[in-house]
Amino acid sequence: MKVTTTKLDNGIVILSDNMEHLESASLGIWVKSGSRFENENEHGISHLLEHMAFKGTKTRNAKQIAEQIENVGGELNAATSIEHTGYFARTLKEDTGLAAEILSDILQNSLFNENELSREKQVIVQEIGASHDDPDDQAFDMFLSTAYPNQAIGRPILGTVKSVCDFTPNAIRSYLHNNYVGDRMIVAAAGKIDHDGLVKIIEKQFTDLHATGSKQPEKANYVGGDARQTSKHEQAHIILGIEGRAYNSDGYYATLILAKILGGGMSSRLFQELREKRGLCYSIYAFHWAFADSGILGVASATGPEQVDELIPVIIEELKKVTQDITQEEVIRVRNQIRAGLLMSLESPTARSGQLARQQILFGHPVEMQETLERINKIDAKRVKQIALELIQDAKPTVAALGPIEKMPDYQTIKQHFAS
Repeated sequence: MKVTTTKLDNGIVILSDNMEHLESASLGIWVKSGSRFENENEHGISHLLEHMAFKGTKTRNAKQIAEQIENVGGELNAATSIEHTGYFARTLKEDTGLAAEILSDILQNSLFNENELSREKQVIVQEIGASHDDPDDQAFDMFLSTAYPNQAIGRPILGTVKSVCDFTPNAIRSYLHNNYVGDRMIVAAAGKIDHDGLVKIIEKQFTDLHATGSKQPEKANYVGGDARQTSKHEQAHIILGIEGRAYNSDGYYATLILAKILGGGMSSRLFQELREKRGLCYSIYAFHWAFADSGILGVASATGPEQVDELIPVIIEELKKVTQDITQEEVIRVRNQIRAGLLMSLESPTARSGQLARQQILFGHPVEMQETLERINKIDAKRVKQIALELIQDAKPTVAALGPIEKMPDYQTIKQHFAS
């Protein structure tokens, strides 16, 4: 991986990874501004802005935006997360200039027309409804709002029906003005890329961009607790978690390995013990979500109403076991899984451009693959056991459960399982 980097006077960082053998390229503009950057009266505006960016600029209406990229066989997409928002394009190599120009246009010159906004609000209201129909989505929303109550980081990215319907064009313009600024924006590209040409387009399109914007989001305050909702779903959807590690902390990679040892595939401890050996659930996995200043180590599962009382005590028992015994063989297996995933991702220009942008956001610079692999390979069983003890011993759990959960242990009992 040979990355070329340019930083413009307005703060925008442009990264490119030229893959000479390809006939296509992926590029995107990432903004270090997601749902946790919202004020309370802005709940859901990051996601709404992502939708509205494609609904018309000073020179293109929504149909023309779609037609111009699809006329050359390309595609556009976007996504909003808790800490950043990304706008992406994939085209043949000769059309990357068009893609860069369109992405720049929608982020600099969107009109936020009242009629378009009214229609898109209804689209998002339907998206919120679909999320409410999905028990997994509901459970995770409950989980985050319980782990981080009364904070932007814990609020659903989509917003609420009321918050979305209340937004005006001026509210969106104000949020864009304050948050889509130079020192929060990264342009990343991979594939057959002309770096100098890309720089010229971005320089031309973002001449009026402010270099800095509003204040940073409030510091995350993990609290934990219990949230339950009985429903008529066939399965109980249960998430159990504790505070993890931030992505730039010393314990990030050790916690990532710990999560995969616990529930990172069919050979993991939770899958083998709860599904294969005991038949307590259909699906179970562990995850580690890392944020700038906090993180979540969690276990998500779906089970039947008759297994609900046994499931959580067994999960907690497996969590406690990793504080006592982790083998080097397990660590090596997980390191190999991570290594394979990272190296396989190098074959995809979309994955490579996204990786570049995330590294710039998280660490302030691109990270050579060899450096990442060396960091991971330094993690041994002793370090993973140490991080397990730090996280799990005396942990305050967060529980979210949805479905036929009448037989599920109460929160006090769950806490006692951790303490015993």
